[in-house]
Amino acid sequence: MASSTPETPEAYLESLPADRQESIRQVRQLVLQNLPEGYVETMRWGMLSYEIPLAVFPGTYNGQPLNYVGLAAQKNKNSLYLMGIYLREGDYQALMDAYREAGLKPDVGKSCLRFRQPGDLPLQKIGELIAAISPTEFIAAFQASRKKV
Repeated sequence: MASSTPETPEAYLESLPADRQESIRQVRQLVLQNLPEGYVETMRWGMLSYEIPLAVFPGTYNGQPLNYVGLAAQKNKNSLYLMGIYLREGDYQALMDAYREAGLKPDVGKSCLRFRQPGDLPLQKIGELIAAISPTEFIAAFQASRKKV
């Protein structure tokens, strides 16, 4: 997880070294262009966070807003967190296929895509995946995952 103290997205961007700042700005623009209405951009957990505000959905297990996408400049690489790619069958595989089709090698962790430059990512597919899940659908999937069996 990232660690940073700026309190606004703009302050966060300004705090980054110039080379990292440009990469994060470009991927941020991709996120903002594709983010469905209802998610908000803020700072949380030391990174840019695109989330459902508690005023809209207060029923999280940890009292924090429900995070959909995160974006961070970290020590050695940048990270794009896509919490929604595991919700719908086939989305994760479609992302891996997009890497392969673009001739890119995925550098992935748990819901995290690591990159140095935006060109390391299959940007069109990432935009499609971000755009694909509304806050209502994300909340429903979260609630279904929390039901006791």
